[in-house]
Amino acid sequence: MVWDVTTYAGELDDDPGKIIHRLPGAWVTFGGIVKTERYSTSRQKRKVTGRFVVVVGDYNTRDEQSARHGGVNQDEVGTNLLVESVRRLITGQDLGLKIDYFEPGRVRTLFNTAVEERALSVFSCEFDTAWIERALENGKWPERSADPEAPDAAFNAYDGELSDPDPDLLRVGIRYHQPGTSQDDDQEDLVEVRKEENGND
Repeated sequence: MVWDVTTYAGELDDDPGKIIHRLPGAWVTFGGIVKTERYSTSRQKRKVTGRFVVVVGDYNTRDEQSARHGGVNQDEVGTNLLVESVRRLITGQDLGLKIDYFEPGRVRTLFNTAVEERALSVFSCEFDTAWIERALENGKWPERSADPEAPDAAFNAYDGELSDPDPDLLRVGIRYHQPGTSQDDDQEDLVEVRKEENGND
């Protein structure tokens, strides 16, 4: 239905007439982070809500209504059908990313005007999604790691200030005390949580 789908780079900010030859078209952009809130009682987890925007546009040589509703020919798509199709394709999807499903938001008119004797119609379609961000512990630097997929890989790659990772929890000591008895008689257990990496207990 469109010539191409590209990243928005301000094509509509200056002269909308320059994009007439690329219509019908669609552009995608990140609208920003609209909300950040604590995810749980943990001070390290935040739920972040981000907004993405798909801009769709079309023109018609007859009138503004045809630019929105489409025309008699198949290549006269119209922005109403483009908006409907974008919402159908994106709503409820995560695009294979570690994010929540996209929820549809506002659809707004950006342009509904005549350019070079052509009726131009452009709409923006908003979609919100959410993901979890983990903050550093208070007073800690990013964690030293050789793993390129680690959350702090960028700080390692650019020689930033780093903290050594916390040691693994290997075992837990338990002491059983019965009220009214001497603590010298308490039973003790040492529970192995995991083995050290060298295989020794």
